[in-house]
Parts: sequence; C-alpha cells; structure tokens
Amino acid sequence: MIIKQAEFTLSSPREAMCPNDTKPEYAFIGRSNVGKSSLINMLCNNKKLAKTSATPGKTLLINHFLINREWYLVDLPGYGFAKRSKSEVARLDQMIKGYILQRKQLANVFVLIDIRLEAQNIDLEFIDWLGMSGIPFSIVFTKADKLSAAKATQNVEAYKQKLLETWEELPPIFVTSSEKKRGRDEVLDYIENINTELNG
Repeated sequence: MIIKQAEFTLSSPREAMCPNDTKPEYAFIGRSNVGKSSLINMLCNNKKLAKTSATPGKTLLINHFLINREWYLVDLPGYGFAKRSKSEVARLDQMIKGYILQRKQLANVFVLIDIRLEAQNIDLEFIDWLGMSGIPFSIVFTKADKLSAAKATQNVEAYKQKLLETWEELPPIFVTSSEKKRGRDEVLDYIENINTELNG
C-alpha cells in the first residue's frame, strides 16, 4: 500500500463522539513510551502527523487520522499510564475499552510491544482481554533497531512461547523499527488485505 494522503480529522473523548463514518478503522495502542507516535509517523511517512513526546502518556483522547480517504488510523491513549491520578486512569481505561468494544468500524487493534523488554503482565492482560472480548488484533514489536538482529529474534521467540502458555494460536506478529522504517510494508499490506476482504 502506498500512502498518498494522511490527515488528522478528530480527537474524541469517547466512542460516541468519534467520526460518523463507516470506513474501517485500525487502532494502535501500547504502554506509555512504547514508540507509538513514532511508529504512526513512520507508517504514514509524515514525521509530524502524531505528536511524539519525551514525556510518556501524552495521548489522552481517541485520535482519528484519515488515510487515502479510505480508512482511519486511530491513535488510542496508552495503558500503564505514566504519573496519572486514579480517577484519570479510570477515565482513560473506560475510554479505551468503550471504543474497542463498541466501535463497529474497528477492523483490527495493533498492540505495540517494546522488543527490548521481557513479557510484561500489563501487556499480557490486555492481549488476553482482547481475545476474551473477541476483538481481532495483531502484535507489533517496536524499536527493533535498538537490538542486534539475533537478540531481537530471540526476544520475539521468547514472547511467542509466553503467549503459547495461554493461547492455542498466535496472532499476526510484526517486527518494526521507526528509525529504519522496518516492518512498514508488512503492516500496511496487512491493513490493505483486510480492507480488500471487507470490500469483497
């Protein structure tokens, strides 16, 4: 897929206020500081599309970006919130789950995982929740350029083995680097294939 056009359309505090549109939506989510904004900018070939920040947890709304006037890329707030009050954590949790469970246009959730870290309970619990809720999802490992190729492969395999303790079948898995543009074509082709199926 070639991205010719990527434009910010709307920030919403809850699912009911998202764009009134039937185009398919692909949501990106991960723990604070996983490199989500950098990945979105890399996928869209636009360094300024999603706001990157040195401070984790800057995304506090559901952000919609219209891609090629055909589908939406949705930037969701992270979980495992950095320095948030209990009430704000509860509000963000409700916003995220409300969007994921109620948004009929949602075609896939991309769960971002920092490839450098061992499997974190907060990620595993979120992945299990998606599975139990019947939400289609994929796993995107970020920051692959920060490790040697051998270590990156080793970490992904270890993660797969951890998932297989509770999952019979693994979701689609992508290894990416925003710096090197690695994984860009694979993720975009995957989205294009789903769009083709939905239009079929």
